[in-house]
Amino acid sequence: MTSPVLLWHRRDLRLGDNTALHEAAQRSSQVVPVFIFDPQMLRRSDMAPARVAFLLQALQELQERYAQMGIPLIWRLGDPSVELRCLAIDLGARAVFWNADGEPFALQQESRVQASLAAAGIQSFSYQDMLLHGPGEVLTQAGEPYSVFTPFWRRWASLPKPDPYPIPKGLQPVSGLKAQPLPTLADLGFVCDQRIPAAGEAAAQALLEDFCQGLRILDYERARNFPAEPGTSLLSPHLCWGTIGIRQVWQATREVEAEVRSQEAESSLQTWRQELCWREFYKHVLAHWPHVETGAYRRAFDALEWDNRQDWFQAWCTGQTGYPIVDAAMRQLNETGWMHNRCRMIVASFLTKDLLIDWRWGERYFMQKLVDGDLAANNGGWQWSASVGTDPKPLRIFNPATQAARYDPEGEYIRRYLPELARLDTPALLWVGDDPKGAWALRERRSCGYPDPIVDHKVQQQAFKRRYQAVQQAYSRSVRDGLPPPS
Repeated sequence: MTSPVLLWHRRDLRLGDNTALHEAAQRSSQVVPVFIFDPQMLRRSDMAPARVAFLLQALQELQERYAQMGIPLIWRLGDPSVELRCLAIDLGARAVFWNADGEPFALQQESRVQASLAAAGIQSFSYQDMLLHGPGEVLTQAGEPYSVFTPFWRRWASLPKPDPYPIPKGLQPVSGLKAQPLPTLADLGFVCDQRIPAAGEAAAQALLEDFCQGLRILDYERARNFPAEPGTSLLSPHLCWGTIGIRQVWQATREVEAEVRSQEAESSLQTWRQELCWREFYKHVLAHWPHVETGAYRRAFDALEWDNRQDWFQAWCTGQTGYPIVDAAMRQLNETGWMHNRCRMIVASFLTKDLLIDWRWGERYFMQKLVDGDLAANNGGWQWSASVGTDPKPLRIFNPATQAARYDPEGEYIRRYLPELARLDTPALLWVGDDPKGAWALRERRSCGYPDPIVDHKVQQQAFKRRYQAVQQAYSRSVRDGLPPPS
């Protein structure tokens, strides 16, 4: 019998379509799955309790699925570079397999693990599993990474997509090895008061089937913009923790192609595929330009002036800005750990371009709350909204009133998360502005205990434009004077 190998689970909490599991099973019939709770990761200030709660649920299901195969899922609390080496030595394992994670913290973690294993004479094998095409696979004709989405999408879409991996068969347990009950959320030092979604591979499969086989994907282009409708797949936390494989997701979109009967359906299918591509684009941006983790992609805009009023930030965080669509979205985040993507853009634009607060404040708050918090996607979205990222047409300012009227025209979403306003009629609910009805609308809202708007959108957007243009002009002068441009 071959010696055992370790499979280090990270953000790949599934059996199906798992590259490292597939490769490990080719090496040995005795694959020992392991998860390491890294205290350094758990202590990060941007680690959301909702994500830890989702992680534990997903691990519980994974442990149960392995148990059905007679395989114990082992877990440890500690430094992965120490725990994996010790476990490998104890079991006589000569190799450790895992799927790579491209975030800077995870890359440093992997480097330490590889060095520790190598010092003990243990082989390590890492695989790109999180994306259909990893960094370095989607390049311009000159061999450079793309910094603009549209040409990235064209090249990415033209590449052949890999097929999903089946669940390995014939795996055998290591004698005497037993699974232990997983730690609780409290054991890890967390309390979660948010209503998080069901985690695990089965829940992810059900969502994918409902969205694709149920053909909701063919109405995605329209429905995705209306937060009161079930128009999105809700797969983001599952892609974040890898409870479903991206190759399996892409395969599901292929199977839907046969059901396309109209141009609208075809456009919806492509639009959702583009959303998958956006996810990959931002991971490529992080890999090629790692400075975006802490600063603007366009470095000149690190000089953008912010007011950073703590009282306004607190009002934004708690959903008390006096702008109903903004407040409803923030309360959805605080209550559920998730926010509709249209609303993410609205609240991010509002924080940066109405409240004049540094986009990094909002980015961090999102990571502290989101069940689907992913560094690359969250960072890319916030930089896009703040007009400091890769977007070639950067200065977009969302008007909250216009957005609410267009995408929540009956106020259904707002009423769902602002119950104090539920009895108001729709005109009073959606009003934000200085028209003649304003005094009446404000009286109606005040009677419900709802705050007045904390800023004037028209005034604030002009202030943001002036500051933004000042940075642009300073950058242009530096180029004109022969100074090296930011990169």
